[in-house]
Amino acid sequence: MNEKISIVTGASSGIGLLTAVELAKRGYRVIATMRDPSRRGPLDKAARESNVAATIDVRRLDVNELSLVRDVMREVLHDYGRVDVLVNNAGFVYAGFAEDLRVDEVRQQLETNFFGQIAVTQGVLPSMRARGSGCIIMVSSESGRMGQPGCSAYCASKFALEGWSETLRIEMSPLGVKVVLVEPGAFKTDIWERNTRISELILNGQSPNQERGRRLKEWAVTAKKADPGVVARAIARIANDPNPRLRYVIGRDAVTRMMLRAVLPWNIYERLVLKTVGLR
Repeated sequence: MNEKISIVTGASSGIGLLTAVELAKRGYRVIATMRDPSRRGPLDKAARESNVAATIDVRRLDVNELSLVRDVMREVLHDYGRVDVLVNNAGFVYAGFAEDLRVDEVRQQLETNFFGQIAVTQGVLPSMRARGSGCIIMVSSESGRMGQPGCSAYCASKFALEGWSETLRIEMSPLGVKVVLVEPGAFKTDIWERNTRISELILNGQSPNQERGRRLKEWAVTAKKADPGVVARAIARIANDPNPRLRYVIGRDAVTRMMLRAVLPWNIYERLVLKTVGLR
């Protein structure tokens, strides 16, 4: 079998959908996974329009169901013999101020965005180790290196993913397995709409941060967001790079914020963030 095999999680929409199509256009056989395959319509449409429908295999996968993760990874390896590229993209945002979020809400965030990615990754690592090759691309975020107001749980999940992935990279590189972190800024996806959950205190009106939350949401909704195709194309290029870097910051906004975070004294940077998002 000459074609390369890739798995993309969270492929029903946004960056996952676009990445699945982009990899298929570049000759990959793509196993596109999603929690609910009945929502595959947009992916099927995009695949037909790009003439790659025949090379995309849609399968049900909820990264929170560990037994299902194990079964799906075994089935893919049985059906295709190997996995060359894994794109860990599945995730969501739990919005709410740190004061308001319940511990179980934060736990749900980490279960999907962190522990779910570990489970999927561990499902392919033994076969990559045995072959001495493979590429694991973690779709992280600029929020994996910078705190963002109203997104403490999401930031925590991405900070954890960054630390785990950096360690995994060091451990696996001598064995021929590459690990990469992709850190997008703000892009036009439904992660801030369909894939956002709101803390219960905000929803029931009992949060002491109700007005601050309204202002923060207004900023998030109106903030300029870029074309997510940029991220998908970057991921496809990374998948074909024999010597990828550890981190790729994607988006002018993310690059700018990270530069400011690095050079400004913290008190100035903090005031700038608060003013930008309408909390000062």
